[in-house]
Amino acid sequence: MKILSLQSGTSADGIDVAIVDIKADGSRGPDACRTPWLTLRPLLTRTVAWTPELRTRVLALADGGSIDAAELCRLDTRMGQEFASAAAAAIKHLGSSVDLVVSHGQTLFHWVDGGHARGTLQLGEAAWIAEAAAAPVLCNLRAADIAAGGEGAPLMGVFDRAWLAAAAADTGGSVATVNLGGIANLSVVSSDGTVMAWDSGPGNVLIDAVVARASHGVDGFDADGRLGAAGKVNDRLLAMLLQHPYFLRPAPKSTGRETFGLPFVDSALASVGGDSPMALADLVATLTRLTARSIAASLRSSGAAQPARLIASGGGVRNPSLMSALGAELVRDGSDLVSSNTCGIDPDFKESLMFALLGFLSWHGVPCELPASSPGRARVAGHIAAGPKPLRMPEPLNGIRGLRVLAPQHRTPAGPGTIL
Repeated sequence: MKILSLQSGTSADGIDVAIVDIKADGSRGPDACRTPWLTLRPLLTRTVAWTPELRTRVLALADGGSIDAAELCRLDTRMGQEFASAAAAAIKHLGSSVDLVVSHGQTLFHWVDGGHARGTLQLGEAAWIAEAAAAPVLCNLRAADIAAGGEGAPLMGVFDRAWLAAAAADTGGSVATVNLGGIANLSVVSSDGTVMAWDSGPGNVLIDAVVARASHGVDGFDADGRLGAAGKVNDRLLAMLLQHPYFLRPAPKSTGRETFGLPFVDSALASVGGDSPMALADLVATLTRLTARSIAASLRSSGAAQPARLIASGGGVRNPSLMSALGAELVRDGSDLVSSNTCGIDPDFKESLMFALLGFLSWHGVPCELPASSPGRARVAGHIAAGPKPLRMPEPLNGIRGLRVLAPQHRTPAGPGTIL
């Protein structure tokens, strides 16, 4: 089954596109055909930039700006059209149709009240994507879990359980991952196959925000971690930032840029005072240490067994300062930090593979068992926009046994994207 995955993360730095082939292996016993092993192979990955004007509007709204219903409709439509264009270009580039598109959309707000998620909003009208891709589109992936009492996030625990449970069982210890996107999220897969997953707090979002503000939008992130490496951590500011109540909440929990944005940083800066504005490099170094320390502390306090290693993915893997700071924090607990690339998964596209897996599960009627959901409350994730052809759903599966991720067969540069 060929599945096209579309998503734009918290930082809204581009549309990540992946086309993967997922095959079900039912050759391992009489019941295996209804509970198969899955094999996933990436066929194409690429990132498509948002139109600058549209990205500016998205970030302004995600950071607390107000709009009326007319503007919300226009924004939802424009984003759907840009997702659709990215999907159509990828399909044309691959030279093959797809069976399903999974579009996470762009998160604008994750509503948390009283310590629990109450709602979530992702934009990017799926009907435009279905029309452009000539395939059904699975969208609105988080709402069903929230309605059933869960957090709707992070979704990565579903992928990590399928991918890592067998390895954890073989070693007799836990295996953990961290996704260093705008928000950092952790998964811990235990040797018995159970998984914990939660958002630890900021990943790159605060670093990106202060760099973008200081450069008036010319730079959107700390390229190669140079600012973080050049600056000095301000211990007073770091201590103030770490007092945020989110860090004290027990897992599972979820958050977003509505909690960790520039107002959070500016409030802490005002509290610590000082005779002159803090140098940008020192601020970035402090926020880099905040991400590293909050991740390590969240993992330590989660109640899960401390893993021998933490597998990192997401854009933050390309920030040497962040990886160095996080690695130093983890050494204290006897854990090593490695990139998912060492395990055969491109760190820039692990989330894309995860959304493709969720699409396969929902298409085959398999509930999305998020760790924060109560037992028996797992729901099939998402809504389906049918597209131009009638829907023909397969017979539901009883579940899956696990997931193997294969390396690309070949790697060929191909313009703005890469066929794998």
